[in-house]
Formats: sequence, structure tokens, C-alpha cells
Amino acid sequence: MNERIRPRAIVTGLVLGLLLCVFTPYNDAVLRNAPIGQGNLPLAPFFVAAWLFVLSAAWSRISGRRPVLGGVEILTAWVMMILFTSVGWSGMAESFFINITAPQHFAKDAMRWTEVLTPLLPDAWFPDSTAAVKTLYNGLPDAKAMGMGEVLGAIPWGVWVPPLIVWGTFILGSFFVMICLMRLFGKQWVMNERVLFPLFRVPQIMGEALDNRQFGAFWTDRFLLIGLLMTCFLHLLNGMHQYVPSVPELPTILLAGKYFPKFGLFSGFYKLKLYVIPAFIGFAFLTTRQISFSMWVFFILAGLSYGLLYVLGLQLPEAALGVTFGPDLFRAEGAQTIGAYAVFFVFLLWLARHHLGETLTHAIRRKGTAADSGAIRATAPPQEWIPPVWPLWGLVGGMAFLVGWSMYFGLPLLVALMLPVSFIMVSLVSARAVCQGGLPYFTLTAAPLDGMIGMFGTGFMGQAGIAMAAVMQKVLFLDFRSAVMPTLFHGSKVCEKNQSRCAMVVGIGAGLFLAVIAAFVTMLYLGHKYGLRDLNLEWATQTVLANFENAQRLVDVPVGPNKWTIIYSGAGALIMGLLIFCYYRLPWWPLHPLGYLVAYSSGMKVLWFSFFIGWLCNHLCLHYGGTALFNRVRFLFVGLILGDFLMGGLYALLGLWTKTVYSVFPL
Repeated sequence: MNERIRPRAIVTGLVLGLLLCVFTPYNDAVLRNAPIGQGNLPLAPFFVAAWLFVLSAAWSRISGRRPVLGGVEILTAWVMMILFTSVGWSGMAESFFINITAPQHFAKDAMRWTEVLTPLLPDAWFPDSTAAVKTLYNGLPDAKAMGMGEVLGAIPWGVWVPPLIVWGTFILGSFFVMICLMRLFGKQWVMNERVLFPLFRVPQIMGEALDNRQFGAFWTDRFLLIGLLMTCFLHLLNGMHQYVPSVPELPTILLAGKYFPKFGLFSGFYKLKLYVIPAFIGFAFLTTRQISFSMWVFFILAGLSYGLLYVLGLQLPEAALGVTFGPDLFRAEGAQTIGAYAVFFVFLLWLARHHLGETLTHAIRRKGTAADSGAIRATAPPQEWIPPVWPLWGLVGGMAFLVGWSMYFGLPLLVALMLPVSFIMVSLVSARAVCQGGLPYFTLTAAPLDGMIGMFGTGFMGQAGIAMAAVMQKVLFLDFRSAVMPTLFHGSKVCEKNQSRCAMVVGIGAGLFLAVIAAFVTMLYLGHKYGLRDLNLEWATQTVLANFENAQRLVDVPVGPNKWTIIYSGAGALIMGLLIFCYYRLPWWPLHPLGYLVAYSSGMKVLWFSFFIGWLCNHLCLHYGGTALFNRVRFLFVGLILGDFLMGGLYALLGLWTKTVYSVFPL
């Protein structure tokens, strides 16, 4: 797709993105309808983009002109819509206001952490009016009878604007650093390493069909129709069962744990579930066989290791790691991911060493004399081969800003240096896992703070450092269900074969800026209209309270380095190093390091069986029919993906009218 990105694509992405940024919290929090904004491939943006493809193709066929929006332009709008949706809900806004109001609102509930942590946290981070916080949770009096303008006018903006500006600078500074990383590593991943981006494949195929005027042939492919009809039948039957219980349903979640003992070698599978999700099977089929094979194999090996430690009498209690912040870090075995992340981050830098070295060379090279300049121009490579240097300087400046921001509010120098680096390291590795592994749903196992505290203890952080780092981490770098970084790299994939990278970067930057403002205003409006306590924010509230309670425990009882964290992190680093060596040096090696990286994530409990089915189909297809059969059969799995997302969107629209919820994706 060599088409340039015209301004209309950016405008379309901004307008639709703003609408989704406002509507997604209303749909998920107020109406409690089927979730449309969760995951690394949210339902709503995909559904809207699919209809944009259809409408553009229909207009082109009827009018005989080129489509109003080309394939790459719709993909651009799709990426921007995902960014808006992520920031507007589960990527930031869902827990943000609870995070900055919890010390005041929950103080009345005799939460001891309020009296311990509040003196340690900067006043500028929080609203300075207890009455305003109470109104946010309870709603304005008679707010349900008020119009939108009246509610917005009744919000005490003088209370909320100062802390929102403070946090907005941190959030936007973090997003700027992410954009710089995207531009710095995007070419390396997309063009040099040829990362596959399985989540991007279906929209990309639709875009290519639109640009090549083969959109009709795309929708009439018999394999695609088979996959589409299979998925539509499944959800038509199960959806009807939701509305009319007498209609039979086809179960998509099978409880396999009852076939395994609670104790012994196979005790790690005591709660095993088999999720049959057509779209996720399709993503696994489109992923490389080595990766899809590794995903389910390492998940099985992780379960076996749990049972093996039990049989050998080496199993540690959950309290062995002490206080942890990671969403899935409950047992010591999960601490392996801390070392694995660090080694894989170094591996990513090593793979990009030539690209980064070339960028650094262009950044620091001095201009020569006029004669030298002429000689250089005569032998210089084409301009498109020269990497831009602004992302490198932007990364340096952005990190310096985050460090300065942290120190300004009282974070110790060493912590202010280590914390942003660990945040970005985790974000980059997680983005690679999502983009290359095709993970539509991903959660962190260990939080950045878990690695710092487990390795060095809390002494170097100080009491204020622990409290502040916990709050900062929760804002952007703990809940990776809808992280921004993977979507940014999907934006790099959109610009793979065109010269509109600057337009994409400008559009993404403007989109993120507007998304943050829209998310703040929307959540304040919903809080004052309905009251945060009456919204669907139970999960966000629980995780925020747990975050503060964990920080309070560490402030009360400082800890030193945890030997089990060090041991298991070291084991994880060693295993990851061996896997990388074998993967890079042995052509026959069947396992990819990404499988080990995500084995302990709760997302794999949902995804592992889909990866197994997708890998098996991929393997059988290539083994018995080769690439010719694969190129035909892949459209069946494209149909599975389209069927899930189209039916999910239709049921979400139906739920707005009927108030009956049927969710295609059990997340």
C-alpha cells in the first residue's frame, strides 16, 4: 500500500476517535453493556473500521471513482481510534480518578494507608477539596434531570484543573517518550526484522483488497464465507440463548480442571479452562508456527513446573515474595519474568544495534566544509535510508523531563532515574510480545516496582519514594490490558510502504493529546452525572485500593532484597538467555523466547488453547498442502476473526436497545 495519508484520514481518525473516547466509558461504565474498548484489539475500533472499508468500497463501485478513504488511510484512522479508546477507558481513565481521589474518599472507611501515605504524597497530585471528591463519587444533586451543559457547568473546575494539569504533563510526557521509541524502533521491527504483526493482518488484507479494487472478491472468497458463517452461527445461537434461555447454546468455555488432581505433579492444571474463541484461533493461525507453538507449550510447562516443585517439596508459599504489585505475581515462580524481561530488553537492543548505531552516528556527525559536504552528498545514501534523528534526541529529552518531573515532586534522584527507565523497558518488551506474538489480551505478571524492590529492597527508595512510585506506576504502567505502546507500533506497520510517516506521527500526537483531555472531561462528567460509586468501576476500585495498601505495608515495614525474587529472577534471566541463544544460533530450534516471556501472564489462561488450535491447523495446512494451501485456507481464519468482531459489534448495538448483554469475548 503505497498510498499517501491525506489530511482527511487524520481528521476522520480524530473525529471517530473522540466519539469512541466519550462513548466507551458510557457504554462500559454506565450502561454495563458488552465491553467495546478492552484488549490490544478493541471491539469498537475494529467494527467501525470494517464498515469504513465496506462503505468506501461501495462508494467507489457506485461512483466509479477512487474510494473516499484508501486502505492505508482507513488503517490510519483505525490506529487512532484504538489510541482514543485505550486512553479513554481501560488504558488510563478507568482507574485514574479513583487513583487520585482514594486517599481522601476512603479515609472515612478507616483505611490505615490514608493516614500513612497521605503525608508522604505531594498535595499537587490530588484535588484540594473533600467536598468536590464526595460529589464526584455521589453525583450532583438532581444530576439525572440536568442536561449535559448544566452538568459540565456545575463541575468545580477550579478544584480539578490543577491536579489534572500536573498529571497531564506526566501522561503526555510518557506518551511522547513512547512515540520516540516507536519511531526509533519502528523501522527496525517492521523493515529490518520483518516482525509479522498478526493482529494487524486482517485490516491490512482488507486495505490491500480495497486499494487493488478486489474488495468484492475478498468478501466472496469461499473459505472466508465458511469461517464467517461458522462464527455467525455460533454467536447467533449463543446470543439467542442469552435472550431466550430455552434455545440451546454451544459452550465456548470448557472446565478441564476437574480432570486433574488438586495435589501432585499435575496440580498446576487444577483450575484449567479451555476457551474456544474463533477470533483468537484466527490470530494464532496467522502467527508464525514457532511463536504459536511456543505460546501453548510454555504455558503447559509453567503448569508442570508448579506441580514438579510440589512433588519435590520445593514449592514456596505465596508470602515468599513479600508485598508485590504485579497483577499476576502471586507465586515465586512468576518472578522469573523479572529476569526474563531484562534479558529480552537487552536482546531487543542487540538486534537493533546497527540501526541504533546508524541513528546515533547521524545525530552526532558534524558538518564538514563545503567541499566535504559536496563529496558527502555525492556518495550519500537515499534520504529514505537515513534514519531520523529527532526520535533519539526526543527520547533523551523526554526521559530527562520525566526524571525532572519526578524529582520536582520529591522523588529521590536514584529512584527518579530508575523508575522511568523500568517503565519504558517494560512497555517496550510488552509491545514486542503483543505485536509479534499476536496477543489480543495481555497482562503483566510482575510490575516494574516488583523488580526494583525485590532486587534492592526499599531502603534506597525511602518512604516517600515507595508511596509516590506506587501511584505513578498505577497511572500508566501497571494495567497493560489496553496499552498504548503496541498500537503505536501498529502505526509503524501502517506506514511500512508509504512516505507519510510524518503525517502519521502528527496525527498520533494530536490524537493522544485530545484523548487525554477528552478522557478527563468525560470521566468528570460521568462522575458528576451518575456518581463514580454507581458506575461499573468495581475492578478499578479494588486494584487501586490494593495498590495503596501494598504501598502502606512497605512503608510500615521496610524490606531488604528478597532472596527468592533474586533466585527466581536469576533463573528467569538464565533461561531466557539460553532460549535466545538457541533461537538465534540453531535454525532447527522450535521454541521462541516470547512464549516463556508471557507464560505466567493471566492472559495466557484465556489464550493458550486458541494458540494450540491455531498452531495445529497451521502445522497441518503447511505440512500437507504447503504455502499454496495456506494462502487459500488462511481466509477461513480471517473469516473467523471478522465473524467474531462483526457479531460482537452487532450484539453491542443490540444491547444498547434491549439492555441484555451478550459478550462475544469472555474477557
